[in-house]
Amino acid sequence: MVFSIFKKSKLQIYAPVNGDIRSLEEVPDPVFSQKMMGEGIAILPKEGKVYSPVDGTVILIAATKHAIGIRASDGTEILIHVGLETVSLNGKGFRVAVNEGDKISVGQMIMEVDWEYISKNAKSTITPIVITNSEDRNRHYTLTEEKIAVQGKTVIISGS
Repeated sequence: MVFSIFKKSKLQIYAPVNGDIRSLEEVPDPVFSQKMMGEGIAILPKEGKVYSPVDGTVILIAATKHAIGIRASDGTEILIHVGLETVSLNGKGFRVAVNEGDKISVGQMIMEVDWEYISKNAKSTITPIVITNSEDRNRHYTLTEEKIAVQGKTVIISGS
């Protein structure tokens, strides 16, 4: 159909880590649970590294390495915030594998995390994945009803 070229592409955000999927409302931090940062979902990681949930560009790496911002190819901005109160760890327990400005692809490893260290030294390992510009975009976001996240396979958020 000729008019299909004007249709918005469908956004798919894949799970960046393996673990149990939680709603943002379950995150024990009002910044996330009250969606002050935007719409999203959270994962209670089981193990493994953190991978890119979309094709896009790295736009932010927190100085303390606990959070990475990505601009998807369609302009959607996604924040992966590893754990709660992890800023106070000053980068300990994190090894970032990308740099700001890097082009990345779904499934590309972006961070290694010492989950054991984080679980002992931070409030929680729960990892919110938030669309920080969700209110600025004329999109409808659908959150998965899945309970288990499989990195790179489970679509946790889709948008149209």
